[in-house]
Amino acid sequence: MRTTTTMSAAVLALAGLIVGSQTGFAQVSDVTEDVLISLEGALSMGESSAKVTIVEFSDYQCPLSSQYFNWTMGEIVNDYIKTGKVKYVFRDFPIESIHPLALKAAEGAYCAGEQGKYWEMHDRLLRNQMAIEVKVLPLHAKMLGLDVPKFQQCLDSGKYTVKVRENAADGKRAGVRGTPAFFLGLTDPEEPKLKGVTFVNGAQPYTTFKEAIDKLLAAPPMLSVH
Repeated sequence: MRTTTTMSAAVLALAGLIVGSQTGFAQVSDVTEDVLISLEGALSMGESSAKVTIVEFSDYQCPLSSQYFNWTMGEIVNDYIKTGKVKYVFRDFPIESIHPLALKAAEGAYCAGEQGKYWEMHDRLLRNQMAIEVKVLPLHAKMLGLDVPKFQQCLDSGKYTVKVRENAADGKRAGVRGTPAFFLGLTDPEEPKLKGVTFVNGAQPYTTFKEAIDKLLAAPPMLSVH
């Protein structure tokens, strides 16, 4: 009985740490300062004319990034991206000090993108987060039907290292401190940067994103400019 109680206490303590890691900052907040996030060269899905743009900063080795992908992102894709309401932009934010595999995994996604499978690799890596070591990345490429030698050559070259780290630097300038982190704003097709209006911190449930997105969808278009 004592063992069971001790284990339960340990589980509750761990749960408290996990919850605490997400609630150190507000789950959803208005962006009160001018936060402009570059969209130039970033991978995206959805219609360029969608009223709302979401920019996600994520880390392929972060458990919360994987949790968001597996539990929440699919509903956002089905309800908002496929329906033309939201444009979704992905930016890398590898926290190399604690997630040493994240940088190369991000590079692997870009290498897959050279063969038209960026999002497929993105999905595989976040779905199979326990298998993203550098030596395993070519196996993911093989499962996606890629030219593996070409993929390996790209990965070994390190050609995307700078790009991934520049993404992270942009995130830091925008105030990102952990992953996943999301900036939501109204799309301006004439502007290569997104003006952040709403910030969502961490792997929040679908209902949290739905409320934030619907609020922006109901906003007058004039809010998209300065």
